[in-house]
Amino acid sequence: MSGSARRLAQLDALRGLAALLVVGFHYTTRYQDLYGHTSAPLLSLPWGHYGVNLFFMISGFVIFMTLERTRRPMDFVVSRFSRLYPAYWGALLLTFALTHLLGLPGKEVGWPTLLANVTMLQELAGVAHVDGVYWTLTVELLFYAWALLSWLQGGGKRLCQVLWVFLAIRAVYVLAAQWGGVDLPWVLQRWMLLPYIAWFALGVAVYRGSLTSRAASMDPGEARSSGTAGAWRMAAAAVLVIGLGQGPWVALLACGCLVLLYGAALGRWTWLEHRLWLWLGSISYTMYLLHENIGWALLRRLEGMGLPATLAIVLVLAVSLGLAHALTHAVEQPAMRWIRRRYQQRQLREAAA
Repeated sequence: MSGSARRLAQLDALRGLAALLVVGFHYTTRYQDLYGHTSAPLLSLPWGHYGVNLFFMISGFVIFMTLERTRRPMDFVVSRFSRLYPAYWGALLLTFALTHLLGLPGKEVGWPTLLANVTMLQELAGVAHVDGVYWTLTVELLFYAWALLSWLQGGGKRLCQVLWVFLAIRAVYVLAAQWGGVDLPWVLQRWMLLPYIAWFALGVAVYRGSLTSRAASMDPGEARSSGTAGAWRMAAAAVLVIGLGQGPWVALLACGCLVLLYGAALGRWTWLEHRLWLWLGSISYTMYLLHENIGWALLRRLEGMGLPATLAIVLVLAVSLGLAHALTHAVEQPAMRWIRRRYQQRQLREAAA
């Protein structure tokens, strides 16, 4: 495996780890909060929801990398659309159908809500999600939009400038809220990604810092002249902002995620190249999309039949993994290949005209 392929494989596997943490949180701690297990699970993951924050870091890393390799804005749009929407639409229909079939109190929605969810932007219109995990997709899309607009105005330098501004606004807002009781409108916070911007900035910083490290291994002078040494200043600022808003323990967790992502970016975590982690990475997006409502509905059924919570969780996890694998290979990957192939063919025709 080449160095570049190794790095990408480890990043993908890290997505699998992040998704598994979120699934574990939802099937143990969150399910207990909402519905209550009939018996105590063998394991609980109250911090597993921070897998979402690791997702945001990986997105910051990948989006900066993708934009560096993008020639036209539409290339980026098609790349992101083909990656996100086909699998999302498949998961949306499956979740809607199975939630109604199995029953899940408080989570069943009607057809108008389903149609609004097709856009992936329903939260901005105040419409409920078909599945609660979809809120993160709106955050991702907003980050993509800010990243692309910033890049078009001045490349990576302008994107980093925008991130610095947002980090500063987040820090000022947190301090004003804590000391002066000042609160910004929720819509403004969401559009500017203030609660999450530091995690995306960490991912961008890790990408730029990993470039510095790889350049230094070949030519230290190149690393210095590349201007990416400021990446670690951004990382430090992002951790500080996280600490201000979420406390020192979460800041420490952010440092741990930084080490994980940085190691993967350099291809250092060979344990992530195990087939299990690579497989989980390949289905991480569909697993994330499918696991919550369907999993909770199945847990209620199985525990209602008298199964111990731990056994029910194991069985539901197996079902979720199976559904994710099927959706990945039946919908996500074929649709992504088809959309990108059609787009490339169109580009070739336009170039030849």
